[in-house]
Amino acid sequence: MVHRLERLVIRHTLRLPCPTGPAGQGDVMARQFDAALMSVGFKLSADALKRLSGLSGGTVLDTAVRTLDTVCEMVGDHVRHNVYFKDFPANVPDTFEFWMRCVTEALEDDKARPGVLAQLRSGVIDLLTLPSYGTYRHTYDEMLTAHDELTAAVGDRLTVLHLGGPLDDEVGALYLALAGSTTPLGDEHLADLGVLAGHCADGPQPEAIPVRENRAVVNAARLKAGSTLLLDTVTDVLRLACALSGGDVSLQEPTRFRALSRSARRALLAGLDSVVTAAPAKVADVLTHREAFKRLGERLHPHEYPQWPGAAEVFAVARGEKKAYTFDGRVEALLGADDVAGAAELLGSAPGRLFRALDRLLRSASTQEERDAVVAAAEQVVGQVSGRVVLSVREYLHNRDQETGRRRVFINRAGRAHVVDDTRAAVPQADRERLIAALDAEIGRRLPSPERLLVDPDVLGVALPLSGRATAAGLGVLPRGSVSPVDGELLRFFVYWKQKQRITDYDLSALLLDARYDTVSWLSYTNLTEVEGEHSGDITNAPDGASEFINLRLGAVRATYIVPQVNIFSGEGFEETEESFFGFMLREGEQRGRPFEARTVRMKSELRGPGRVALPLAFRRAEDGSWHARWLHLYLKGSPSYNRVEGSQASVATLLRGIVEREQLTVGYLTGLMANGGTQVASWDAGSVPDVPVTYIGLERPEGLHPDSVVITPENLRDLIPE
Repeated sequence: MVHRLERLVIRHTLRLPCPTGPAGQGDVMARQFDAALMSVGFKLSADALKRLSGLSGGTVLDTAVRTLDTVCEMVGDHVRHNVYFKDFPANVPDTFEFWMRCVTEALEDDKARPGVLAQLRSGVIDLLTLPSYGTYRHTYDEMLTAHDELTAAVGDRLTVLHLGGPLDDEVGALYLALAGSTTPLGDEHLADLGVLAGHCADGPQPEAIPVRENRAVVNAARLKAGSTLLLDTVTDVLRLACALSGGDVSLQEPTRFRALSRSARRALLAGLDSVVTAAPAKVADVLTHREAFKRLGERLHPHEYPQWPGAAEVFAVARGEKKAYTFDGRVEALLGADDVAGAAELLGSAPGRLFRALDRLLRSASTQEERDAVVAAAEQVVGQVSGRVVLSVREYLHNRDQETGRRRVFINRAGRAHVVDDTRAAVPQADRERLIAALDAEIGRRLPSPERLLVDPDVLGVALPLSGRATAAGLGVLPRGSVSPVDGELLRFFVYWKQKQRITDYDLSALLLDARYDTVSWLSYTNLTEVEGEHSGDITNAPDGASEFINLRLGAVRATYIVPQVNIFSGEGFEETEESFFGFMLREGEQRGRPFEARTVRMKSELRGPGRVALPLAFRRAEDGSWHARWLHLYLKGSPSYNRVEGSQASVATLLRGIVEREQLTVGYLTGLMANGGTQVASWDAGSVPDVPVTYIGLERPEGLHPDSVVITPENLRDLIPE
């Protein structure tokens, strides 16, 4: 468990919990550890190196083994990345030439020849039936001997591991940060919170847990530890039941409730009773998830516990045996009577719901007087709305100018996306601007006012993480909609997957689009070479894991957009495989090395979405020739099988256009508000590190900052979101 907790701290914070052990002369071993880290793109901070140097060699060695194991997995270097074409990116053949070679080799194979001849007579060849197609023809070690050592370059990634405090302190701080997050966490972080909550159940707790999903995970740990539960709605109890059953605490997917212990059933029923007794009107929330409550009632047996009548009432409402009048029903009744002002007034008692209904209310209003009433209601309660909702509505209104031909992009919590034409009536410009001004003023009021703020310019284009589900788990990953610079001459994508039970074929492709989103070309197993680059070859079975690569020379790219994608041709989905991840590397000029070199990896993200086509990010060339990445984290439904880049060109282009045309709220937006509020904002200068505490916002934590400084990096970017 200690090793697992240490891994969580390193992954989430890039901090090495302060090693403990007997004192000694560990300086030589510490330098060797540092060199090993640098070979995979990491490095010890000066403080961490100094601390390790004063410990025994055995302590340093144990720390090194655990840490290297963690960082190698973070960057994708914990597996062997082989390629079909041993010399890739050199000597990749023309696609047709390669296919003919496979046919020729099959005809020379006595076992395969009859089947191939029969296919030739029919005029159609199935590549998957050719013995030399789709499987590695050489070992990993043989591939390594075909490549020179990587030449070090200034642009190679070097991620610093800073020295942290004692492990228990680091674990406690990480738990408080995740549990108290003002934004929902992604699935992996939610699972990590569950581990931390179990370990920290008896320790310090956050002052508030505003996100309901986080609260459910914490409650599950508190229930097992015998601690008091944090419940204030009947839906909190339903989410807790889902957590105990290993289900979806967001309630987006149905949960199959497990048989629960008597103590768990008593705790859930007592929780329902206490909520309903304290606020009888809250029983109406049952109607939103009526079927789930009915199924839960079958597991809890409320009739066995007459001492909790409030719980029995919950399930009576779910079964339709007792009437309950919902807040939403009252709102709908007012709107049905064309009483927009009345609906706005009623929604004012539930500020979050009012803000989510603003667009509809403004469109439903028939007079300026009614629109004024809606805007006034929002202005009156904006101080009671969570910061995440205020920012979400602010971003929404910024993109709600109703230009002709605009598209609406819908993205669900799992990253599934689709685009439709926006046919809604316009929101009057004056009302929109009045609301935006009110929201800006409120957000500015809630932001901290540090005496001195230092900002790395590269972080200004990073989108605010209004939901952890808009960011995939991994290294160097930024929230959906973020824009970050790409520095390098060679861009190389990679995908790795390892099937669990069925033969599984993933295909890495890159679609190249012009400024009008029309297809210029693509690289895939059907088009191995192009002016822009090369594909490493198609692998069609991955019992021991498989990798595919695409190498691109950015100076030769004839397109405006590069859109890498991972298509499932057959077999297990992204959420079914034992492991699957995507990433990209950047290299300088003719910098050689193996197809996969850990210290050139700029980003590695897990592939764990519901669709059959993954779109992790896209690259765009600016007018000055520079390239930038725009982060997508999207999944297309695709077909059950045989997905190819040729079949998804139109849908990918449409989706990309909708994403690119939508403007996100970024770190630059918040720092602009802080500057307007009187904060002194300066660009970060690595050559001039202040010796006083500062607030720093950047892509990486720099060395040398005063220990009392507040540091915001992508690992804790959610801390920027005001409550």
